[in-house]
Amino acid sequence: MHDLSDRPADKRASFARWLASKDCTDCWKAARDGDRASTQEWLAAKRAAEQQAAADWATQFDMPALEGPDKALAWGERSRHLLATAAYTALVTEGTWDEEGWTALEDKIRMISRAGWWIDQRDAEGADLPELLDAATETDRGTENPFR
Repeated sequence: MHDLSDRPADKRASFARWLASKDCTDCWKAARDGDRASTQEWLAAKRAAEQQAAADWATQFDMPALEGPDKALAWGERSRHLLATAAYTALVTEGTWDEEGWTALEDKIRMISRAGWWIDQRDAEGADLPELLDAATETDRGTENPFR
């Protein structure tokens, strides 16, 4: 229920009509909370599918495990997968690179094992990956041999 006494008389009718077309506060909150739950379920399913695709890709192309805090590893793996596949599309599929050039870049991808580096690059364009890999520092590279 709304108190319309603070509204000017000539504005009350139109405001009352507008209010009649809207949910009450309790109904709006219930709908919002219901949407939030379904959104969270959708997002969790999407993240699980992305994580599985990243894991499958890492296995298929012999990518080393990433290093970093536990909470960053999955995000880093997804970021690495998305950026590498975007780079392949931009450079090889749509670009002028051959498989030999891509193989050399793939070796550089294997050298970056810090999950945080991949997370930091998550918004980069695929075509920028060679330059980004060249700019990576020693702290971004792992301490283990990625070719073992």
